[in-house]
Amino acid sequence: MKSWITPFPVALPRQEDHLQLFDTATQQKQRVTVHKNHATMYVCGITPYDATHLGHANTYVAFDLLYRYWIAAGYRVTYTQNVTDVDDPLFERARETGVDYQELGQEQTDLFRSDMQHLNVLAPSHYLGVAETVDWIQTLVRQMVEAGVTYTVPGDDQNPDGDIYFSIEAAEQHSDWRLGSVSAHSRDEMAEIFPERGGDPDRVGKRNPLDPLIWSARREGEPYWHDDVLGAGRPGWHVECSAIAHHTLPAPFTVQGGGSDLRFPHHEFSAAHATSVTASPMSEHYVHSGMVGLDGVKMSKSLGNLELVSNLVARGESPMAIRTLLLDNHYRSDWSYTDNALATATQRLESWKSAMAFEQPGQAEALTTEIFTALSDDLDAPRALAAVDAWAAQASRQAMPRDPNLQSVNVAVVVDALLGIKLY
Repeated sequence: MKSWITPFPVALPRQEDHLQLFDTATQQKQRVTVHKNHATMYVCGITPYDATHLGHANTYVAFDLLYRYWIAAGYRVTYTQNVTDVDDPLFERARETGVDYQELGQEQTDLFRSDMQHLNVLAPSHYLGVAETVDWIQTLVRQMVEAGVTYTVPGDDQNPDGDIYFSIEAAEQHSDWRLGSVSAHSRDEMAEIFPERGGDPDRVGKRNPLDPLIWSARREGEPYWHDDVLGAGRPGWHVECSAIAHHTLPAPFTVQGGGSDLRFPHHEFSAAHATSVTASPMSEHYVHSGMVGLDGVKMSKSLGNLELVSNLVARGESPMAIRTLLLDNHYRSDWSYTDNALATATQRLESWKSAMAFEQPGQAEALTTEIFTALSDDLDAPRALAAVDAWAAQASRQAMPRDPNLQSVNVAVVVDALLGIKLY
């Protein structure tokens, strides 16, 4: 699957890495160590049926910051992102709208690519759909079957024979993974969340209500793939990301990222599936972005109150103002979008552009240090933006004409390279 094209940032002088990120699994900031000068990251991609609302944008801009940070630190970066183009919510939306699920998925993935280009989000190294990686997933599920961490549930009036589930109990006996070790949720919290996020705790025949489905037996009206061991069917949700990460990144890779709504069950079980086969943690750190609301109400597909990036751009809003607004909220915070907040971000961006007329030698280097230091502390983008504010205010106050002898690494280059905000 093709990704999108975003110009790679201009190389800055190499910055010294002191990155700390809040790790969901440990519930505290952790020093992030990059091994052999190679940073690796997996960020769960969209299920393509309502792309790209500001919640999506918030997540991908946040991890784009991390990508840019590592580049500025001089590391080689391998970044994998998937597209969940085989999953229940996509099939349900396709049935509701009377559109083929593949056509709907392609349309929404194309829109997502366009939105990422507008927001100046760097393309991942690997951008892969589930449909094109089913053979990887089948291999991983067969390995789990051989490891003894799965079981098959008999069919009933609503389900066919052949659904294969992952056994929490067997996995805990077989590996170092423990339920809750990734998401840091309590058992009561997991029991409440599971049915809200694709789980089926009431399925008759399951050994544990929280056991997740990893291979769904063939059902009428759904795509399926043949497998001599597993039977005809399709992958479950969590194992898709396990397999794609396993085939494109080392074990463990540096950072697993995504929205906070993926902590459980998705990231919990993706990690469990991988660990049950590799005997290694899936990732060294689990990092999650906050949720975005609309005018004080949680933004969600079920409520239908989505503010789409494409709609904002179509109304004439600046994509760079949208990115500035996103970065003015710390990536881990929950916040709410308003038109007034976007208007303020637009004015802020214009003030930075105006200050470019007064840039002087040495300011870009000083600003680079301030921004990089802010990002080193759990990607503190609001603090980084405040540093740009301070530069713009000082430059405008001094009102000295721009020095014609400025080097190629100027403030605009720095702000683009580290924050992804274009001032030109």
